[in-house]
Amino acid sequence: MHLVIVSGLSGSGKSTALNALEDSGYNCIDNLPISLLPTLVDQIQLHKDAENQNFAIGIDIRDAWQDLAMFPSAIEPLRNAGLPFTVVFLDADANKIVQRFSETRRKHPLSDKHTNLIEAIETEQQLLLPMRDSADWVVDTSTLNMHQLRDLVRERVAEPNVEGMAVLFESFGFKHGPPNNADLVFDARCLPNPHWDPNLRSQTGLNPDVAKFLDEQPLVQDMLLDIQGFLTRWWPHYQANNRSYTTIAIGCTGGQHRSVYLCEKLQAHFATQLDNVQVRHRELGHATKERH
Repeated sequence: MHLVIVSGLSGSGKSTALNALEDSGYNCIDNLPISLLPTLVDQIQLHKDAENQNFAIGIDIRDAWQDLAMFPSAIEPLRNAGLPFTVVFLDADANKIVQRFSETRRKHPLSDKHTNLIEAIETEQQLLLPMRDSADWVVDTSTLNMHQLRDLVRERVAEPNVEGMAVLFESFGFKHGPPNNADLVFDARCLPNPHWDPNLRSQTGLNPDVAKFLDEQPLVQDMLLDIQGFLTRWWPHYQANNRSYTTIAIGCTGGQHRSVYLCEKLQAHFATQLDNVQVRHRELGHATKERH
């Protein structure tokens, strides 16, 4: 039995995430008032020993906003009952949220004749802080389309069913901004850049020719070994702190070559040591894939 609590900003993709969980066999309840969580816990406990009885609930600003501050204490009964659960918070850049509301022409739950869309988003961000701070996994959906988000939720939350910490290596380009859901960020812009080789410029770190070029660069190999050593040293302490998800973001200038190469190498190295190691290349538009 597993319970997933999905929250996040309006327009961040909560409905898409819940649909993905429902498609994976979860019993889904959207817009559950926080005050009803204790009752839900009692009902879930009746099924906690049943196989394939998984539940997902959506909690967001449509709930009485005065109750949102209660969320950290409201999930204590889940911990006390020993029920396995994951809190997922979907975030997005405010400009992206504005774009999505413009495209769908839907009204923000907090906007009215006295509150414009930007003000509503800023208010919502503040009201949802207790839920964001309680999340096991915060995912930035700014650069994800609905299909990528569905894959991400299915592969990282709904389907792995493995013990221990889920680890995601994510490549990105600094010129597009670092992902705001990263737990650790490493900067690879100081490394030799295949972009300046005309024969490699149009390729990516997934290409064998680019990989060969970077394999032969001592500085690249030094950074790779340093990151491996750092993570090997500190991951046991992250796990001891009951961390369910850890995202390691590695960036270069454009997110095409060096960061992609390093993420692939790190995923291959740690997949032999951890049960749930995934990789995503943000600027290449590659959805997350779990690799073993």
